[in-house]
Amino acid sequence: MKTTGSILTITLGLLTVASMVACNNKPAATTTAAASTTTSDKGTTVYINSDSLLAKYDYAKDMQARLTEKGKAAQAEVNSKRQALAREIADYQKDAATLPADKRQAIEARLAREQQTQQQFEQSEGADFQKEQGEETNKLYEKLTDFSKTYAKEKGYKLVLTYSKSAPGVLYVDPSLDITTDAVKILNDAYAKDKK
Repeated sequence: MKTTGSILTITLGLLTVASMVACNNKPAATTTAAASTTTSDKGTTVYINSDSLLAKYDYAKDMQARLTEKGKAAQAEVNSKRQALAREIADYQKDAATLPADKRQAIEARLAREQQTQQQFEQSEGADFQKEQGEETNKLYEKLTDFSKTYAKEKGYKLVLTYSKSAPGVLYVDPSLDITTDAVKILNDAYAKDKK
């Protein structure tokens, strides 16, 4: 769903801000010679390509699949109820001319209530889906924030940015600063362990 992709891109942007705040608020940690070499070669700033991360991170792909499936199921239920109501209205309209006025009035009142109930149901389904989507996005955000804090601390980085072609906040980044492949591998390994 395009909305989910936009939310995930925004989430990853927020991750950048959180990483900056987290890295800037902590005192500099002592690093080993290997970490010093890594950070002196690359500097203290790295980035994760959020487009690639979302495409390759198994948790994000599973989350997207779950949300897509739930969205389709909710939409199918809404459509089914909408079609049933439409058939009921069409049946009434066929017979309306032959019904007594009091019976027509009672049926019209009932159908109006059913239409209102249908609208409330559709709104409720939409709100429930958005709530679940928000909760899932927050879980993803927390996983990525925790990963970024740990990774930055282990590698001696001060700033972990996100880069995305779909929401470019950075026009150019040296590819040598890209840690996406390493991030995806570590995140997927951790997710695989969590799934067991």
